[in-house]
Amino acid sequence: MPRQLRAVRAAIVLGTCLVATAAATLSNAAANTRELEWQFGVLLDDKRIGYHNFNVSYDGNQRVLETEAKFDVKVLFLTAFRYRHSNTEIWNDGCLASIDASTNNNGDQLEVIGRRDDGAFALRSHNGESELPKCVQSFAYWNPAILESERLLNSQTGEYEDVSVNFEGEDEVSVGGKSVDALRYRLSAKRGDITLWYASDDRRWLALEAPAKGGRTIRYEPLAVPEPQVFEELVATKTG
Repeated sequence: MPRQLRAVRAAIVLGTCLVATAAATLSNAAANTRELEWQFGVLLDDKRIGYHNFNVSYDGNQRVLETEAKFDVKVLFLTAFRYRHSNTEIWNDGCLASIDASTNNNGDQLEVIGRRDDGAFALRSHNGESELPKCVQSFAYWNPAILESERLLNSQTGEYEDVSVNFEGEDEVSVGGKSVDALRYRLSAKRGDITLWYASDDRRWLALEAPAKGGRTIRYEPLAVPEPQVFEELVATKTG
């Protein structure tokens, strides 16, 4: 066999092996990564104004949240209020490892950037720079462990707020046209009381209601929530 032909065949074999190895690596990485997704329609009183979606991926002890919100309030066909929010958070061992959030609150541009260092969580926002305790949690409603917290980081303002949580009783929430038994909590924070609903059996986050200006109410209507089995595998047994 000519030397050049043998070299070509060897290169083809080597390339095939490299492709197979890369595919196996990607397959293993995908197998180790699981995701949960929440999709909410957002209503101001009873009028739909936008959406807020959450995606949480799990890889070992690390969790990565990516969230996006878009609200537009129209009056007489004109946009009276516009809100855009995007946020990426990395969590390790029940605490924030980093946050990178950007908000356009009706023209006011806000940013919150933070990283956990050796002994503290370094934060930068429009309020300046600050140093928080090493283990910080945000208003991560998807993680039922925050119901045990006394302080939470506001990803829009960068404020580290005092909060209190009270269990209010049993309830029901409609998800995809089906009624789901729920537990209702009231989270009291700086800007008012936030009502949260979680599934009774596994504490999946189901819905939210919060005060808005002018005595109005913001409601998160669940369009899609994680399946119970997947949620239990990823969250319910390790809520930290």
